[in-house]
Amino acid sequence: MKDLPDTQAARQARLSLMAKAPEGRVAALLDAAQARPDFSWLRAPGIGSVMVRGRAGATGAAFNLGEMTVTRCALRLSDGAVGHAYIKGRRKACAEAAALVDALCEAGQEAAMQAAVLTPLATEMEAARNTRAAKAAATKVDFFTMVRGED
Repeated sequence: MKDLPDTQAARQARLSLMAKAPEGRVAALLDAAQARPDFSWLRAPGIGSVMVRGRAGATGAAFNLGEMTVTRCALRLSDGAVGHAYIKGRRKACAEAAALVDALCEAGQEAAMQAAVLTPLATEMEAARNTRAAKAAATKVDFFTMVRGED
């Protein structure tokens, strides 16, 4: 029997990864891996907004930063597994693909989805993050104080 906190943490990690994915990338990886299974909607993709909260200095008191548009949906596979998705922006097709990946993971295909969708997606996003960091590092300016002999 799986330990609930480990299962929950793994699901949170994969949903977070897919929520931040570039547009159409989850769908492309899923379609390359396998045919999409039959499903029924529990909640068809809908567009809404969520409040984004922040903290001053990452440790201070929480404050409302503003609202962000999200697309959410929930579906059930023919075998009864349920998948959910919250995706940034107005991307109904991306939410559907992410919910399908989540449902397939819940249906016992977690290893296959990890290898075909989640690991390549994480690798691509890490490479993009490193590229941005390298570009930012190239513009870094070091300020220093030179000691004059007048003191």
